[in-house]
Amino acid sequence: MNEMKEFLDQQAALINCPEFISDDPVQFPRRFDRLQDIEIVSLLAAHIAWGKRSMICRDAERLLALMGHDPYNYIMDEGYLDLDPSMNIHRTFFARDLQHLLAGLREIYRRYGSLDAFSAAVGTSDDQAPAWKLVGEMQKIVTDANGGVVAKRGLPNNLKQTALKRVNMALRWLVRDDGIVDMGVWKSIPKSKLFIPLDIHVGNTARDLGLLNRKQDDRKAVEELTDVLRKFRPEDPAYYDYALFGIGVTGKSIS
Repeated sequence: MNEMKEFLDQQAALINCPEFISDDPVQFPRRFDRLQDIEIVSLLAAHIAWGKRSMICRDAERLLALMGHDPYNYIMDEGYLDLDPSMNIHRTFFARDLQHLLAGLREIYRRYGSLDAFSAAVGTSDDQAPAWKLVGEMQKIVTDANGGVVAKRGLPNNLKQTALKRVNMALRWLVRDDGIVDMGVWKSIPKSKLFIPLDIHVGNTARDLGLLNRKQDDRKAVEELTDVLRKFRPEDPAYYDYALFGIGVTGKSIS
């Protein structure tokens, strides 16, 4: 166990460095100072974070330009209503999906002022699975803001099964506060309650290392993997997302 922890710590430190930022979607929320802008861009950049990183960053750049590089005011002024619903944003995510999500975000900001304040108000940190609690509560408002219509390409609905990779990634950016890559601007969730953003690459790397037994990359796998990593760093288990990402890229092994 000590050998594995030492290995993971070493690998995480290689990736959790300022040089990592320029090629990662985390670069986009880091451009802003206002909390609301950081939250919005974190959520949106993470939301389209599937596929090649170069494509993700290209489309995130275009999305910021679409919002006039002023995301909070763009949402509150309902600028998204002027979009052509059929316009492609990223892969299978279209402007109609973006409009649906932003209408709900606008209502959250109107009522609570920030997503962090909303998270605190709904008791996210009191839940054993804060990310899933947060999305469930957000879904209620997003759906109501759209007349009861549930978006197919919005926030995940299958909360009992979904790994919630993209929201867990956004929360890592917003909550972790070591001041290197992640921004640590949220107060409503402690970093000890973060979960690993699990995708196929992280899952396969964790299995290769003997950290994960479950074959599916679903919520149970996220919980299993994070529980193991919590033993190494109970105050900050999501730190090892850097290690698993880096090992998956380099193919390094503990031996």
